[in-house]
Amino acid sequence: MLPQTERAPPRRRRASSATPSAAAADRGERSERGERGERAEQADAAIELGPLSRLLGYHVAQAAVVAYARFEQHLGKPFELRKVEFSLLMLLQANGALTPGQLARTLMLGAPTLSMLLDRLQARALLRREPNPHDGRSQHIVLTAKGRRLAQACAEAAEPMERELQERLSPAEHAMLIELLARVAGQGPAR
Repeated sequence: MLPQTERAPPRRRRASSATPSAAAADRGERSERGERGERAEQADAAIELGPLSRLLGYHVAQAAVVAYARFEQHLGKPFELRKVEFSLLMLLQANGALTPGQLARTLMLGAPTLSMLLDRLQARALLRREPNPHDGRSQHIVLTAKGRRLAQACAEAAEPMERELQERLSPAEHAMLIELLARVAGQGPAR
C-alpha cells in the first residue's frame, strides 16, 4: 500500500455544471488532471531506454513519427496524398518518364504494390502509362498536365515542412543525416 502522500486522489463524481459548486468541482477536476499529466511527463522523462538507446531502428522510428506528422499536415491532408504517392510524383517530376521497374526499385516496392499505386494515381488523372518507344514490351510512366501541376504545388508545400524538420539541425548536420540514412537504406557507399 502506498503512503498517504503518494496515493492518487479519489475520483470525483462529475457533477452537473448547473450549480456554482459543481462548476468549481469541475475546475478542480481539470486542475487535478493537469497535475497528473505533468507528473506523467516527468515520470516519462525519467524512463531509461536501456538497449533502445543504442538501436538505430528505434531512433529512426521516433524521428519518423515527427516527420510523418509534418507530412500529413503539409502534404497528406491538403493534397490527399500518401507518402509513397508524393515520392512517386517527385520522382516523375525530377526525371520525366520512368519505367515501372525503375520506380519499384527506387521506392523499394513490389510489382503488385506499385501497380495498385499507379492505378490509384492514374484514376486521379495524375499520370498515364505510355508505350516505351525503345522497347515495345514495356511502358513509361509520365505525369499528366494535372500531375505536373500537383507535383509542383507539392514541391512548394514541402519546403516549409522541411524547414520545420531542420530547425534542430545545422546545415552540415542535415546533410550528414541524409547521407547516413541513405547508407542505412543501402543507397550510399558503405565504409
